Amino acid sequence: MKKRNTKILLVDDEPDILEIVGYNLAQEGYQIVTAINGKEAVEKAKKELPDLIIMDVMMPEMDGMEACENIRKIPELNNVIITFLTARSEDYSQVAGFDAGADDYITKPIKPKLLVSKVKALLRRLKEQEQNSETLNVGGIEINREEYKIVKDNIEIALPRKEFELFYLLASKPGKVFKREEILDKVWGNDVVVGGRTIDVHIRKLREKIGDDLFKTIKGVGYKFEV
Repeated sequence: MKKRNTKILLVDDEPDILEIVGYNLAQEGYQIVTAINGKEAVEKAKKELPDLIIMDVMMPEMDGMEACENIRKIPELNNVIITFLTARSEDYSQVAGFDAGADDYITKPIKPKLLVSKVKALLRRLKEQEQNSETLNVGGIEINREEYKIVKDNIEIALPRKEFELFYLLASKPGKVFKREEILDKVWGNDVVVGGRTIDVHIRKLREKIGDDLFKTIKGVGYKFEV
Protein backbone atom coordinates (compact mmCIF):
# COMPACT_ATOMS: atom_id res chain seq x y z
CA MET A 1 0.00 0.00 0.00
CA LYS A 2 1.82 3.09 -1.23
CA LYS A 3 1.51 6.18 0.94
CA ARG A 4 0.43 8.47 -1.87
CA ASN A 5 -2.51 6.13 -2.51
CA THR A 6 -3.39 5.86 1.19
CA LYS A 7 -6.20 8.14 2.29
CA ILE A 8 -6.83 9.04 5.94
CA LEU A 9 -9.99 10.71 7.23
CA LEU A 10 -9.44 12.80 10.39
CA VAL A 11 -12.51 13.61 12.47
CA ASP A 12 -12.40 16.04 15.40
CA ASP A 13 -14.31 19.14 16.48
CA GLU A 14 -11.06 20.83 17.58
CA PRO A 15 -9.38 22.66 14.65
CA ASP A 16 -5.98 22.49 16.37
CA ILE A 17 -6.11 18.70 16.50
CA LEU A 18 -7.05 18.47 12.82
CA GLU A 19 -4.24 20.85 11.90
CA ILE A 20 -1.50 19.22 13.98
CA VAL A 21 -2.38 15.58 13.26
CA GLY A 22 -3.16 16.33 9.62
CA TYR A 23 0.15 18.14 9.12
CA ASN A 24 2.23 15.33 10.61
CA LEU A 25 0.51 12.63 8.58
CA ALA A 26 0.64 14.71 5.39
CA GLN A 27 4.38 15.06 5.94
CA GLU A 28 4.57 11.27 5.74
CA GLY A 29 2.93 11.35 2.31
CA TYR A 30 -0.63 10.35 3.23
CA GLN A 31 -3.70 11.97 1.63
CA ILE A 32 -5.65 13.77 4.35
CA VAL A 33 -9.40 14.46 4.45
CA THR A 34 -11.05 16.12 7.47
CA ALA A 35 -14.46 16.34 9.14
CA ILE A 36 -15.57 18.28 12.24
CA ASN A 37 -18.31 15.96 13.58
CA GLY A 38 -19.69 12.45 13.25
CA LYS A 39 -22.38 13.36 10.75
CA GLU A 40 -19.88 14.93 8.39
CA ALA A 41 -17.55 11.98 8.96
CA VAL A 42 -20.14 9.52 7.64
CA GLU A 43 -20.75 11.70 4.58
CA LYS A 44 -17.02 12.15 3.89
CA ALA A 45 -16.37 8.44 4.40
CA LYS A 46 -19.01 7.54 1.79
CA LYS A 47 -17.57 10.01 -0.69
CA GLU A 48 -13.83 9.57 -0.13
CA LEU A 49 -13.64 5.83 0.79
CA PRO A 50 -10.59 6.24 3.08
CA ASP A 51 -8.23 3.44 4.12
CA LEU A 52 -8.09 4.69 7.72
CA ILE A 53 -10.37 6.85 9.88
CA ILE A 54 -9.00 8.56 13.00
CA MET A 55 -11.96 9.89 14.98
CA ASP A 56 -12.69 11.69 18.22
CA VAL A 57 -15.50 10.33 20.42
CA MET A 58 -17.10 13.40 21.98
CA MET A 59 -18.35 15.63 19.15
CA PRO A 60 -21.46 17.71 18.37
CA GLU A 61 -24.34 16.58 16.10
CA MET A 62 -23.21 12.94 16.09
CA ASP A 63 -20.57 11.43 18.38
CA GLY A 64 -17.81 9.09 17.26
CA MET A 65 -19.51 5.93 18.55
CA GLU A 66 -22.64 6.50 16.48
CA ALA A 67 -20.61 7.55 13.46
CA CYS A 68 -18.52 4.38 13.73
CA GLU A 69 -21.63 2.20 13.86
CA ASN A 70 -23.08 3.96 10.80
CA ILE A 71 -19.84 3.63 8.82
CA ARG A 72 -19.67 -0.09 9.60
CA LYS A 73 -23.05 -0.51 7.88
CA ILE A 74 -21.73 0.84 4.55
CA PRO A 75 -20.65 -2.11 2.31
CA GLU A 76 -18.05 -0.07 0.42
CA LEU A 77 -16.31 0.69 3.73
CA ASN A 78 -16.21 -2.88 4.99
CA ASN A 79 -12.40 -2.93 5.11
CA VAL A 80 -11.74 0.55 6.45
CA ILE A 81 -9.73 0.75 9.68
CA ILE A 82 -11.31 2.93 12.37
CA THR A 83 -9.40 4.13 15.41
CA PHE A 84 -10.61 6.51 18.09
CA LEU A 85 -8.32 9.36 19.14
CA THR A 86 -9.77 10.72 22.36
CA ALA A 87 -9.01 12.02 25.83
CA ARG A 88 -11.33 9.43 27.35
CA SER A 89 -9.16 6.56 28.61
CA GLU A 90 -11.55 4.68 30.91
CA ASP A 91 -11.79 0.93 30.25
CA TYR A 92 -15.56 1.08 29.74
CA SER A 93 -15.10 3.72 27.06
CA GLN A 94 -12.63 1.49 25.21
CA VAL A 95 -15.00 -1.47 25.40
CA ALA A 96 -17.82 0.70 24.03
CA GLY A 97 -15.55 1.79 21.19
CA PHE A 98 -14.66 -1.75 20.18
CA ASP A 99 -18.30 -2.73 20.58
CA ALA A 100 -19.21 -0.01 18.08
CA GLY A 101 -16.81 -1.53 15.55
CA ALA A 102 -13.54 0.32 16.16
CA ASP A 103 -10.20 -1.40 15.46
CA ASP A 104 -8.05 0.61 17.83
CA TYR A 105 -8.17 3.23 20.58
CA ILE A 106 -5.53 5.94 20.97
CA THR A 107 -5.58 8.24 23.99
CA LYS A 108 -4.84 11.97 23.75
CA PRO A 109 -2.47 13.65 24.26
CA ILE A 110 -0.04 11.70 22.07
CA LYS A 111 3.25 12.80 20.56
CA PRO A 112 3.10 13.23 16.76
CA LYS A 113 5.91 10.73 16.11
CA LEU A 114 4.18 8.07 18.21
CA LEU A 115 0.88 8.71 16.43
CA VAL A 116 2.58 8.37 13.05
CA SER A 117 4.18 5.08 14.12
CA LYS A 118 0.79 3.75 15.25
CA VAL A 119 -0.79 4.76 11.94
CA LYS A 120 1.99 2.97 10.05
CA ALA A 121 1.46 -0.15 12.17
CA LEU A 122 -2.30 -0.15 11.54
CA LEU A 123 -1.82 0.25 7.79
CA ARG A 124 0.92 -2.40 7.76
CA ARG A 125 -1.45 -4.94 9.31
CA LEU A 126 -4.07 -4.01 6.70
CA LYS A 127 -1.54 -4.72 3.94
CA GLU A 128 -0.58 -8.06 5.50
CA GLN A 129 -4.23 -9.08 5.79
CA GLU A 130 -4.87 -8.20 2.15
CA GLN A 131 -1.86 -10.26 1.05
CA ASN A 132 -2.93 -13.29 3.10
CA SER A 133 -6.50 -13.38 1.80
CA GLU A 134 -8.09 -16.79 1.43
CA THR A 135 -11.33 -18.69 2.02
CA LEU A 136 -11.93 -21.21 4.80
CA ASN A 137 -14.74 -23.75 5.03
CA VAL A 138 -15.20 -24.98 8.58
CA GLY A 139 -18.21 -26.85 9.91
CA GLY A 140 -20.40 -25.69 7.06
CA ILE A 141 -19.35 -22.07 7.52
CA GLU A 142 -17.66 -20.27 4.61
CA ILE A 143 -15.20 -17.61 5.68
CA ASN A 144 -14.01 -15.30 2.89
CA ARG A 145 -11.12 -13.24 4.16
CA GLU A 146 -10.75 -11.21 0.99
CA GLU A 147 -14.33 -9.94 1.19
CA TYR A 148 -14.61 -10.06 5.00
CA LYS A 149 -17.72 -12.18 4.56
CA ILE A 150 -19.11 -15.18 6.44
CA VAL A 151 -21.87 -17.45 5.12
CA LYS A 152 -23.63 -19.92 7.44
CA ASP A 153 -26.68 -21.95 6.36
CA ASN A 154 -26.81 -19.84 3.16
CA ILE A 155 -27.14 -16.68 5.24
CA GLU A 156 -24.49 -13.97 5.00
CA ILE A 157 -23.32 -12.67 8.36
CA ALA A 158 -21.75 -9.21 8.55
CA LEU A 159 -18.93 -8.73 11.07
CA PRO A 160 -16.84 -5.68 11.96
CA ARG A 161 -13.14 -6.06 11.10
CA LYS A 162 -11.85 -7.14 14.52
CA GLU A 163 -14.70 -9.61 15.09
CA PHE A 164 -13.94 -11.12 11.69
CA GLU A 165 -10.20 -11.35 12.37
CA LEU A 166 -10.81 -12.98 15.75
CA PHE A 167 -13.24 -15.48 14.22
CA TYR A 168 -10.86 -16.21 11.33
CA LEU A 169 -8.01 -16.86 13.78
CA LEU A 170 -10.03 -19.28 15.94
CA ALA A 171 -11.61 -21.04 12.94
CA SER A 172 -8.25 -21.47 11.20
CA LYS A 173 -7.40 -24.20 13.74
CA PRO A 174 -10.59 -25.78 15.16
CA GLY A 175 -10.05 -27.35 18.55
CA LYS A 176 -6.87 -25.41 19.31
CA VAL A 177 -6.91 -23.35 22.48
CA PHE A 178 -5.69 -19.85 21.69
CA LYS A 179 -4.25 -18.09 24.72
CA ARG A 180 -5.46 -14.57 25.40
CA GLU A 181 -1.94 -13.19 24.85
CA GLU A 182 -1.73 -14.86 21.43
CA ILE A 183 -5.15 -13.51 20.43
CA LEU A 184 -4.20 -9.96 21.43
CA ASP A 185 -0.92 -10.23 19.54
CA LYS A 186 -2.35 -11.65 16.31
CA VAL A 187 -5.59 -9.66 16.17
CA TRP A 188 -4.64 -6.33 17.77
CA GLY A 189 -0.84 -6.38 17.59
CA ASN A 190 1.83 -5.76 20.21
CA ASP A 191 1.79 -2.00 19.63
CA VAL A 192 -1.89 -1.61 20.50
CA VAL A 193 -2.95 -1.32 24.14
CA VAL A 194 -6.50 -2.54 24.74
CA GLY A 195 -8.59 -3.09 27.85
CA GLY A 196 -8.75 -6.49 29.51
CA ARG A 197 -12.37 -7.03 28.50
CA THR A 198 -11.82 -6.44 24.80
CA ILE A 199 -11.54 -10.12 23.80
CA ASP A 200 -14.55 -11.04 25.96
CA VAL A 201 -16.69 -8.38 24.27
CA HIS A 202 -15.75 -9.66 20.80
CA ILE A 203 -16.36 -13.31 21.75
CA ARG A 204 -19.79 -12.37 23.11
CA LYS A 205 -20.64 -10.68 19.81
CA LEU A 206 -19.46 -13.73 17.82
CA ARG A 207 -21.58 -16.05 19.96
CA GLU A 208 -24.63 -13.88 19.34
CA LYS A 209 -24.10 -13.76 15.58
CA ILE A 210 -22.66 -17.18 14.73
CA GLY A 211 -23.58 -19.58 17.52
CA ASP A 212 -23.00 -19.80 21.25
CA ASP A 213 -21.98 -23.48 21.16
CA LEU A 214 -19.13 -22.92 18.69
CA PHE A 215 -16.94 -20.87 21.04
CA LYS A 216 -15.55 -22.48 24.17
CA THR A 217 -14.03 -20.59 27.07
CA ILE A 218 -11.02 -22.21 28.72
CA LYS A 219 -10.95 -20.48 32.10
CA GLY A 220 -7.71 -18.73 32.86
CA VAL A 221 -6.28 -19.61 29.45
CA GLY A 222 -8.26 -18.41 26.43
CA TYR A 223 -10.74 -19.57 23.81
CA LYS A 224 -11.19 -22.23 21.13
CA PHE A 225 -13.52 -22.84 18.20
CA GLU A 226 -15.29 -26.20 18.01
CA VAL A 227 -17.41 -27.72 15.21
